[in-house]
Amino acid sequence: MKIAAWNVNSVRARLDRLVDWLKSTQPDVVCLQELKCQDTEFPMEAVREAGYHAAVHGQKTYNGVAILAKTEPQDVVKGLSDGVDDTHARLIAATVNGVRVVSAYAPNGQSVGSEQYEYKLQWYGRLRRYLDTRHKPGEPLVLCGDWNVAPADIDVWDVALWQGQTLCTDKERKALEHLCGFGLTDTFRKLYPTEQKFSWWDYRMLAFPKNQGLRIDHIFATAPLVERLVSAGVDRDARKGKQPSDHAPVWTEFKD
Repeated sequence: MKIAAWNVNSVRARLDRLVDWLKSTQPDVVCLQELKCQDTEFPMEAVREAGYHAAVHGQKTYNGVAILAKTEPQDVVKGLSDGVDDTHARLIAATVNGVRVVSAYAPNGQSVGSEQYEYKLQWYGRLRRYLDTRHKPGEPLVLCGDWNVAPADIDVWDVALWQGQTLCTDKERKALEHLCGFGLTDTFRKLYPTEQKFSWWDYRMLAFPKNQGLRIDHIFATAPLVERLVSAGVDRDARKGKQPSDHAPVWTEFKD
């Protein structure tokens, strides 16, 4: 079972890329982030023609998440449903082939100390409570997405430059660590503890060809799936060419 996550940075602007990538790589499940469209605007027909069903939680102009799967996603839940007044479309969950799949788009945080930064930290706490309320670590559960946190210095191309900056602060890393304390394992880092790969590169300053990036897109899994973990990686080729997303897809494969 191959599961991927990709911040497409506008699904309509990147539709041809997405469809071509689906057809060439054939993942079983794809978690998309930053759709930047409402549910009714999602290119359902094109995705269906590529061989995928879709569960969508969209939002006009901003955010938006989806789960694409070769078999129809079941028991779809949208949002954190925790009573907090929050209109951001940042989370969708569904069951695919017996695995509970969560597609998440964590807040960016903007600048350290801003309202957006505090919202980000609170959002991480809310997601941990969501897991504690709805799930158990012994269940087959996978959380995929753009987490907007580089977990460690190895995930940053220039540690000195990024020290204390949003995406790399101690508070953000601790928030992510607390989330994973539920019983989640970083699938890429589990297999490759010392390998440096990135999933995001700024559009500016030739960051991509210089490989000046961050690893902020992750696939986390509970123990029953980690036991079946076969491989993981970053599809850097999908970041190449004209008008790409600033993120590359990340993927993980589990034994059936």
